[in-house]
Amino acid sequence: MANRTVKEAPTIKGTNPQYLIEKIIRSRIYDCRYWKEDCFALTAELVVDKAVELKYIGGVSGGNIRPTPFLCLVLKMLQICPEKDIIVEFIKNEEFKYVRALGAFYMRLVGTSVEIYKYLEPLYNDYRKMKLLNRDDKYELLHVDEFIDLLLREERVLDVQLPRLQKRNVLEENNQLEPRQSVLDEDIDDNETSDESDDEDEKKMKKKEPIPEKSKKKWKDLDKPERSPSPRYARSLSPREKSSKKRRRSRSRSKSKSRSPARDSRKKHSSRHEHRDRKDRDRDRDRDRDRDKEKRRRD
Repeated sequence: MANRTVKEAPTIKGTNPQYLIEKIIRSRIYDCRYWKEDCFALTAELVVDKAVELKYIGGVSGGNIRPTPFLCLVLKMLQICPEKDIIVEFIKNEEFKYVRALGAFYMRLVGTSVEIYKYLEPLYNDYRKMKLLNRDDKYELLHVDEFIDLLLREERVLDVQLPRLQKRNVLEENNQLEPRQSVLDEDIDDNETSDESDDEDEKKMKKKEPIPEKSKKKWKDLDKPERSPSPRYARSLSPREKSSKKRRRSRSRSKSKSRSPARDSRKKHSSRHEHRDRKDRDRDRDRDRDRDKEKRRRD
């Protein structure tokens, strides 16, 4: 009895609302502790309090396919079928991000294509972070706008098969939806207008700037001697300067020839021979002296 849908609930997509979630996952939700303790006898007003207490979103996790509280509350809302105004308030709630995510997920399951685009596309501007419990029982980081993008593009989100969504361009062609306007388009338009205004201001400033006139000489400057203009090219040499240059070059060449390495080596060689000859002469003299001394001693 506790798991039956409310009698006043309308059929959604031609079936019981609870059947939008697969039977295996439904049976897991009915057997979990959170469903039996916290979701028992919940009404549309009390669901809000439970949604505020949510700390993460997710489908089923772990090896034993344990459903998350987020998925349990989704099934409870499908069971009691709250009014549309309550779901819209869930989506417009800016204080609690998990309440907004719960309302957006329920609207994606229950709402028509026009309602889904109407209420979920404005949430693209919500960039808050949420925690997602994945199938491996690990937490991941997910932003609200990313979650909304998954709901509008993917066929299966949080282990739930989503109903088929009609293409937006088809609804625009049938005049059921207006073309989507992004916040970025407004920023781009603002930047373009600001650039155009800056260009206009620059043009005006250029027009207003006076053309500098050539400075006219005053009567006091006429007395000062004017400086002769500097020559553009170097002054040509006179014939006397050219001849002196040639003489210098010839002298430098003759000096370089006189200081040739062969001549220097000859000089060094001759000096070495002279030094050796002197040494030999000195030795001969010493020997002669020693001989004379010895003769004298003998005598």
